[in-house]
Amino acid sequence: MSKFFKYFEYAYLLFATLFIATGIYELGESPQRAYLMFGMAALAIFMFFFKRRFRRRFEERNKN
Repeated sequence: MSKFFKYFEYAYLLFATLFIATGIYELGESPQRAYLMFGMAALAIFMFFFKRRFRRRFEERNKN
């Protein structure tokens, strides 16, 4: 089960990359939508680090 969560974390980075690419594409046409995409990318990156830290704590607790 831990491997599933480990790989699932990287989905957040994939989504962040997608949001950044969409934000860059939308920047010229609709700046408000681009800023929303950049915000969602920042949230996805935050979630990646949060989930990784939570998973590592959980694994450490189970080892002891």
